[in-house]
Amino acid sequence: MAAENEKKPVLEMVQADGGDDGCVTFVMHEEDHTLGNSLRYMIMKNPDVDFCGYTITHPSETKINFRIQTRGNVSASETFRQGLTELTEACQHVLNTFEARVNEFKDKQQQQQPME
Repeated sequence: MAAENEKKPVLEMVQADGGDDGCVTFVMHEEDHTLGNSLRYMIMKNPDVDFCGYTITHPSETKINFRIQTRGNVSASETFRQGLTELTEACQHVLNTFEARVNEFKDKQQQQQPME
C-alpha cells in the first residue's frame, strides 16, 4: 500500500497482456469530462482511429479511463500524443483570438472617449 502523501502519477498506460500497441487504455488522474470529451473529439478526427472513448469510474473520483484503438501499425500512444498536441494548438488559437478581440475592443473604447 502506498503512503498517503505519495503523489499519484498523472497518467498511466494500461495494456492487456499480449496486446498490441494499437489498443491502449490511458488512466488520467485529476481530470474529468472537460478534457475527456474534447480530447476524444480531436482523436476521433484521425482516420487511423477505429475507436476512442472514455469513462469516469465514479462521480466522486477525479480520473478518467481513456481508450484508443487504432488501425494497422499506428500506435495508440502516438495517436494520444498527437491528439493532445492538436487540442493544445486549438486552445491556443482560441486564446489568441479572444485576446486580440479584447484588445481591439479596448482600443475602440479608448478612441470613442471624449478628450478632456
